[in-house]
Amino acid sequence: EPVEATRVDGDPRLFVVENGGRVIASDDESDAIVLDIAQVEAATFTDDGNEQGLLGLAFHPELDLAYVDFTNADGDTVVAEFAHDPLTYEFDPASYREVLTVDQPFANHNGGELAFGPDDLLYIGFGDGGSADDPSRSALDASSRLGKILRIDPVASDTAPFTVPDDNPFVGVEGAEPAIWSLGLRNPWRFSFDSLTGDLWIGDVGQNRLEEVDLAPATDGRDAGKGLSFGWSAFEAGDRFNDDQPADGHVAPVASYVHEDGNCSISGGVVARDSSYDDLNGWYVYGDYCSGRVWALDTTSVASTPDGPVGEPRIVEIGTVPALSAVVEGPFGDIYAVSLSGPMYRLAPA
Repeated sequence: EPVEATRVDGDPRLFVVENGGRVIASDDESDAIVLDIAQVEAATFTDDGNEQGLLGLAFHPELDLAYVDFTNADGDTVVAEFAHDPLTYEFDPASYREVLTVDQPFANHNGGELAFGPDDLLYIGFGDGGSADDPSRSALDASSRLGKILRIDPVASDTAPFTVPDDNPFVGVEGAEPAIWSLGLRNPWRFSFDSLTGDLWIGDVGQNRLEEVDLAPATDGRDAGKGLSFGWSAFEAGDRFNDDQPADGHVAPVASYVHEDGNCSISGGVVARDSSYDDLNGWYVYGDYCSGRVWALDTTSVASTPDGPVGEPRIVEIGTVPALSAVVEGPFGDIYAVSLSGPMYRLAPA
């Protein structure tokens, strides 16, 4: 049940995250288990509930450290750090350290994406806490970590398990959670940074009707998404949703699609930047979990501005993958589609 995969610069393997708690380092010649978090004595792990389990992985860009996002025995989110071998990337179970935990009121909408941004800081995705309709109105509540993307330096200091950067948008705001970077998200099931531009692309799962693709442009390659609200639960994509939530000040999606023809839940997504893809270069590749459709969106056809999205998205369907859980970049720039049913599919030039 793979839910995600990631790469490390200079390593030829793809690191596959299995929902049941394992990380598999895989290449054409071998597969090696580098982590089984269910066997780590210090971790209390569960994958018993809806959308729970091991959900995310990111390797520190400068240190021999890795970070995982999983649900513990109480159903709450834990982001934890491991030291790893610099050559084999095998995780050291004794090095387990909890960076942060977040209480989850329901078993779904846990988010789970971890990604180091162009600034070498860790970005963490959280859903709104689950159930339906954002019952606690968490997504736009700046005092809650739910329905957000957080930004932290995850390395421990002498006094704290992680550090909040001074330029985070809610630092110094009374009553606000200082780790918040972006808000107004229902369940950002996979986000990524464009390796060329630094733009932030988010696949945010909708309620009952609409799925959305959000774009946050970078400034000189940095700060994509800083302080932005993506609208949930005032809006579901472009439709007004909870009338008791403020309608102003949100970034509209650059693309959305409806729940028809088997579509039900977006799985983001990565911008292809490998020259071997020719015509796919510069396209954002994503899909839908239920229908399995995989699409490519021409990033030059749209833009996100303070006044709203500009341009009509040019989108083409490029394939079908059953139970699509993520679309990721591999170790040589190739694009892979991850199926919860088990296989990993590599996109190849036609």
